[in-house]
Amino acid sequence: MTDPIRVLIVDDHAMLRAGFRTILDIQPDITVVGEAANGAEAVRLAAELNPDVISMDVQMPDMDGIEATRLIVADPDVQSAIAIVTTFDRDDYLFEALDAGASGFLLKNSGPEDLVAAVRVLAAGDGMLAPEVTRRVVQRFATTPAPVSAVPAASGPALTLAEPFTDREAEVLELMTEAMSNAEIAARLFIGEATVKTHVSRILQKLGARDRVQAVVLTLRHRLVG
Repeated sequence: MTDPIRVLIVDDHAMLRAGFRTILDIQPDITVVGEAANGAEAVRLAAELNPDVISMDVQMPDMDGIEATRLIVADPDVQSAIAIVTTFDRDDYLFEALDAGASGFLLKNSGPEDLVAAVRVLAAGDGMLAPEVTRRVVQRFATTPAPVSAVPAASGPALTLAEPFTDREAEVLELMTEAMSNAEIAARLFIGEATVKTHVSRILQKLGARDRVQAVVLTLRHRLVG
């Protein structure tokens, strides 16, 4: 039997934490291992528990969720995927969260099934951005394409690939930036889903990306496809 997905819930509202716990704990493959009421507690518990997934609020006392995300992602001993779950559909939160290393972005008015799906997707090693969120990322970073090998970003150092993408990997990566799932990419390219997973894994390795979300952000920021 597969071990359940271990989740840490971070929110300064006790009622919301209780609601999230109820939604998640009734799932046979998910267990909530801890709760935190602010970012500082989240950083401490993440180091202590090393959960598979962290549901992270943004606006909290003592330390906000963006800074907590940044510190957790920077800790080499913590391998948690972080989903930002917020009331506020704001671009500054979205892009700060992605820069901090979040692997997903979910609004609190989403349905319970969306929270459960996000936990499962992140635990599987994939990032989760809704198509409309991906479109905002594309609009933010999309510019005239530049060479792949060493591209100056809008901010920050150039990204150098140790090994160039194959033509097929470049096709898969471009479809990833359109928020397509592995199944959708497989159908578009007339290849097997297992083959797509192999290409995605190689893409992540070449980019040095944690997951699909970071791969998409790096790709758009450094204009690797287009």
